[in-house]
Amino acid sequence: MEIKTDILLGDCKKVLKTLPDESVDLVFTSPPYADQRKKTYGGIHPDQYVEWFLPIAAELKRVLKPSGTFVLNIKEKVVNGERSTYVMELILEMRRQQGWLWTEEFIWHKKNCYPGKWPNRFRDSWERLIQFNKERHFSMYQEAVMVPMGDWSKTRLKNLSETDKTRDESKVGSGFGKNISNWLRRDMAYPANVLHLATECNNKNHSAAFPEGLPEWFIKLFTKEGDTVLDPFMGSGTTNAVAQRMKRHSIGIEIMPEYCEMVEQELRPVELYLLEKKDSYAPTEPQRRIDLR
Repeated sequence: MEIKTDILLGDCKKVLKTLPDESVDLVFTSPPYADQRKKTYGGIHPDQYVEWFLPIAAELKRVLKPSGTFVLNIKEKVVNGERSTYVMELILEMRRQQGWLWTEEFIWHKKNCYPGKWPNRFRDSWERLIQFNKERHFSMYQEAVMVPMGDWSKTRLKNLSETDKTRDESKVGSGFGKNISNWLRRDMAYPANVLHLATECNNKNHSAAFPEGLPEWFIKLFTKEGDTVLDPFMGSGTTNAVAQRMKRHSIGIEIMPEYCEMVEQELRPVELYLLEKKDSYAPTEPQRRIDLR
């Protein structure tokens, strides 16, 4: 199997226009947050953020396959003691102007966030990962991210009520229901939409860090081997490194030449893999690279 990693230098607004229509299976990215990373990327004021990002979102929708998914890692900043609304405004305008479907929202809980004290709020220990899709039916491999049932099942499933043994419809009329007895004698369950991952910043070559486990989880959930992953704000290439290790093609776009050079030195443009038994990924502990976006 031949796995390609393309590293493209330039402004993603322009570079994205060179990519073919409907050629990407997953977009996973963390763009510069409003008024942050000024030394690296110049910073975008919250009032201009939606206007700045919408043309990029339009190109991402064009290159994404109908079965594909766009995951956006982003968080509002605090301005004059209150949260900015630019993320909410961006979600609304992507839906209204471009027809994106806001399918789901995941939370990245940062297990090792540093302590702090502010007069009117507590420390930030989470970030959003917003899932967008073009169509209501998209590729999703839920079994790839299943987790062990845990000890709770030994007590919760021990003495089931009659309600637990049938489909119990939601009392709020949502249309959802559950049958607890379906999970008897099962070792694995589907995860929640909260991911508990520590930040990993063991190198300061880049100003924004996330752990390899973050893109890895979404790559497992939304792609299969041989699919294509795109990060239009590549940074130091964590998404691309994980994609290559997991036998996915990837494209990274980065405006800073030094980061492109660093990633090109670390990643091979073409990686050859022998055909072998499908890897489950979970039991392995691969050697970690620089855990930076």
